[in-house]
Amino acid sequence: MNLPIWITVSRLFGVPLLLYLLYQPTEQTRWIALVIFLIAAGTDWLDGYLARKLNQVTDLGKFLDPLVDKLLVLAPLLSLIELRLIPAWGVFLILARELTIAGWRVNQATISGANIWGKLKTVTQIVAIALLIAPLSPAWILPSLIAFWTSVALTLLSGAIYLLPQPATDTQEAR
Repeated sequence: MNLPIWITVSRLFGVPLLLYLLYQPTEQTRWIALVIFLIAAGTDWLDGYLARKLNQVTDLGKFLDPLVDKLLVLAPLLSLIELRLIPAWGVFLILARELTIAGWRVNQATISGANIWGKLKTVTQIVAIALLIAPLSPAWILPSLIAFWTSVALTLLSGAIYLLPQPATDTQEAR
């Protein structure tokens, strides 16, 4: 295992900490959870950057990175349902998309990395979760929910784009 994969795996350690801190949150534990979440989310950028810079992009990394991202996103979302900050059906839409894409990817001959829509989806999910975890004033409830529903919409859009047939390239047409 190379350094980028170790960084990806290290992101998993944030998941049980988040669940613990959000189980019966106080203002202090929510701030700590936010910091842990943002650090873990930042490692998503770091592992990808290092993999490309060090020329260590691997199929294992392409497989693990989105899997770990899903766990890092879904764990706090489930806690936020329990805290009654977001509705379960919104999280279900995210989960349904993620399971659909994961199932579809298993049947592909080659593992492709995330496209721009998948990256945008991840960023909007991180922003929404960060806003929802942070113990902000009630004035932030509406912006937090707008961010959440924007992330749900982008999650569904990116899934649809991922599944749509891609236009043939010149080399494919020549065959």
